[in-house]
Amino acid sequence: MPLFNMHQIRARLGRNQRLLGLDPGQKTIGLALSDVSLMLASPYGTLRRAKLSAVAAEIGAIARREDVGALVSGLPLSLDGSFGPAAQAARDWMATLSEQVGLPAAMWDERLSSSAVNRMLIQDADISRRRRAELVDKLAAAYMLQGALDASASPADGEDGA
Repeated sequence: MPLFNMHQIRARLGRNQRLLGLDPGQKTIGLALSDVSLMLASPYGTLRRAKLSAVAAEIGAIARREDVGALVSGLPLSLDGSFGPAAQAARDWMATLSEQVGLPAAMWDERLSSSAVNRMLIQDADISRRRRAELVDKLAAAYMLQGALDASASPADGEDGA
């Protein structure tokens, strides 16, 4: 299944379907879930990084349970915005995962998402290093998914009709 851009993903979603955000790391995959209005991303949980077939089975179960219509995964571009080996590996992984889960997927720039979340947890939330390690992956997934939602929202999405 090909990867799509966020506007294409929004157009493919059924009524009241959500997006599942993924922030794949070396050991874990952070998960975030959008609301049905596609305005707010919330941390959902983490999965242990394992064989792709096992990850696909877990993500498929979550997608069915939460009425997820598409996946959005972080794209680790280089700091200068270039598409390097890590980005290519992430793109290949996501294309295969999308195919195995049977859901369309998009990639979104995740540069500095983990750094921003860590900084917030240290400075604003005063959370211990151990607790930060438990939270950072799912919060980074929510941070990335929120950026994708915000950037792909149409101007009318934020209006309340009043």
